[in-house]
Amino acid sequence: MILETQTNLITDLKVNQLFGPDSKYTYKEYIEQAVQSVCSFLNNEKFYSGEPASNLKSKGSLLVSDPNIQLSIEETLEEIKALYLDHAIAFHHPTYVAHLNCPVLLPAIVGDLIASSVNTAIETWDQSTSATLIEQEMIRWICSEMSLPSASDGVFTSGGTQSNFMALLMARDHYAFKHFGLNLKESGWADVVSKFRFFCSEKAHFSIKKNAALIGMGYHAVISVPTDDKMKMKSDALVQAIEKEKQSGNIPIAIIATAGTTDFGSFDPLETIAKVAKEYDVWFHVDGAYGGSYILTETHQHLLRGIERADSVTIDFHKTMFQPVCSSAFLVRDTKHFKYVSYYADYLNPLEHRDSTYPNLIEKSIQTTRRFDALKLWFTLKMTGAKTIGSFLEKVHYLALDVYHSIKDDVDFEIAHKPELSTIVFRYVSPGIAADAIHNTINLNIKNTLFKSGQASVASTKLDGRIYLKFTLLNPKSTLDDLLNIIQMIKDTGKKYKIHN
Repeated sequence: MILETQTNLITDLKVNQLFGPDSKYTYKEYIEQAVQSVCSFLNNEKFYSGEPASNLKSKGSLLVSDPNIQLSIEETLEEIKALYLDHAIAFHHPTYVAHLNCPVLLPAIVGDLIASSVNTAIETWDQSTSATLIEQEMIRWICSEMSLPSASDGVFTSGGTQSNFMALLMARDHYAFKHFGLNLKESGWADVVSKFRFFCSEKAHFSIKKNAALIGMGYHAVISVPTDDKMKMKSDALVQAIEKEKQSGNIPIAIIATAGTTDFGSFDPLETIAKVAKEYDVWFHVDGAYGGSYILTETHQHLLRGIERADSVTIDFHKTMFQPVCSSAFLVRDTKHFKYVSYYADYLNPLEHRDSTYPNLIEKSIQTTRRFDALKLWFTLKMTGAKTIGSFLEKVHYLALDVYHSIKDDVDFEIAHKPELSTIVFRYVSPGIAADAIHNTINLNIKNTLFKSGQASVASTKLDGRIYLKFTLLNPKSTLDDLLNIIQMIKDTGKKYKIHN
């Protein structure tokens, strides 16, 4: 009787919703209808509906309905349209120029769909088999593009912050082991570590300080080095900062150079910094989350000279290779350095069973369960090609230059820099107003007004205490006219604020 009851319960479940041979027609139906819903999202006229947050929160009642009510695929898609798709931010829209969110390539979406459906877990060979080989092949490809040595290696990560975390952790543990014989992974903290110092540009990504705190060293372990008028790290100031810390009894262990700063797209002088790192015998990390992909271009390869001398590199494919998030990688000059993050679990990857013929990628990752994120990049290289990606990146770089030349003599704007990558930072200035505080208020109002209306999404940042607006251009389909249209919106909004206040 008990067995019969349990069998009936199982029969009553919607087992056909589980992915498998008997559900392939249902799978096809669901995917086809989902694709129709996504296509309707592409018909949205604005980058954002402009719906107030209070109205969106009220729609949250759709989430807390009885979880035991089973809707059809049509009903569920209708609900998600009202709750999400009608109000999702459209990164592909020509009026979205705010952050490092790129439109995605169709081949990458195909790869992502396959990876999600098959649901490969990429941590051990017996879970992933050939997927492991594909990830390794993608890593070898990008290492080769960076001209890293044959001993180089890497692993896919969730993004630049995680990759930078691994870089700081690896730099710290390597220095401790090499110079003090300390195995921090096994023995834990040692007092001397409190004297370790990292050096980066004052325009470096916030994740450098955040990660220094996460590995127990604190913000004070990161020494910010001044930049020049092009927002690049000053190499002489770097040497001075290192010497100052040494005189204070602290220990320089790593230099983090940025290839494409988040706000300005500026490239630190990698070749010079590599020489400094070698002279002081410290780890050399390049955060190329934004600009690293420009290794595929002809326009920016000279700015990336020196990256081949890095001990580690961060690169985000989901920023500038048109991949769906997440798609990022952490590269190391020598695969042996992954020993600082490896762990061998008896049930998963026991040390005594280690076999290079059947690699377990968990030995290189701080994550255990990981998606097969390399597959979408594989599809992209197969169907789109690295040369085409490079041409897309060159296009958005030239667009940034076009905007710069279009507004540099406009009395309504003050430009912070000439674009070196695909960002341009500027602010609207009202005639007759000298106070920065008022200009700050006006520029924030411009940004917020355009976003709330759904007209355009621009970012803001600070430079020397002043608030600036920022275009981050990552859409090769955008035209100069599209961008000048946003410039005109900014002007009109700025002038209205002045009139009404």
